[in-house]
This record gives sequence, C-alpha cells and structure tokens, in this order.
Amino acid sequence: MYNVGDNIVYPMHGAGVIVAIEEREVLGEKQNYYIMALPIGDMKVMIPMKSVNDLGLRQVIGDEEVLRVFGILQGEKTSMSSNWNRRYRANMEKIKSGDIFEVAEVVRNLTIRENDKGLSTGERKMLDTARQILISELVIAQDSTEEQVVEKIASFFED
Repeated sequence: MYNVGDNIVYPMHGAGVIVAIEEREVLGEKQNYYIMALPIGDMKVMIPMKSVNDLGLRQVIGDEEVLRVFGILQGEKTSMSSNWNRRYRANMEKIKSGDIFEVAEVVRNLTIRENDKGLSTGERKMLDTARQILISELVIAQDSTEEQVVEKIASFFED
C-alpha cells in the first residue's frame, strides 16, 4: 500500500503524488481512494485502493532507471510493422503496460518515424500521450521541471 506523499505511476495517466486517502461513495458503494495529483495538466485522479494491483500502480523510477530511459531514447529505432493498425495496437499495448521502458521505446520509435515520414493523426495523438506519460515520470524522478525534461528529450532527436 502507498501513503500520502508517495510518488507513484498510474499507467495511461502518468506519474504523480498521493495527496490524500479518502473514503468516497461512488455508485452507492463506499470505498477508499488514493487521490493522486499529476504534475502536468494540474489534474487529480481518484484511484480505488482495492484495485491497485489490477491497475498496475507502481513506484516512480530511480536514478539508474532514468539513465536507462535516456539510453532507450538515444537508441536505434526498433522494427515496427508497416501495417498501421498492427503498429498502433503494438504501441498501445506498450503504453498500457505501464512499463516506462516500453513507453520510452514508443516515444523514440514514433518520434523517429514522425521526423522521417510524418505520422497519422492517430499515431500523433499516441505519441503525445506517450510523451506526456514519460515526461510526468521523469519530472518527478529527477525533481525537475516539465520544461527541463522536454528539452532533454528533444535533445536526443536533434540532428
């Protein structure tokens, strides 16, 4: 279980800080929720405590893992299906997994593809989502600002 003040990652939403634990009644059922504040977008999310394991909540990565993420971002593009639909589904699975290394891979591959060939509207939206998830965790993991993390990621893709 997590406590107020813990930094956690909620797959598909990103990283944030537990700011409260509250009992709420939703659809006639009382249960306890983590209230998580996300650093990007100034948003709060209610997470049912009884569903924590099913949702894939986890701790924010440490310094070693940050370096590994940077290594992935700087790496070569991995092969992706030329079929848009298959590629989209494979990338969505990686994002939904909540694994920061897979999210970094999606950001890298789609950014490289965007720079080479451009992206469809769906893949552009997916890249934006993956990038926000990645940025939110790196902001907390490195105790830095969104701007600093955005610049750092952009620097990996400059020619």
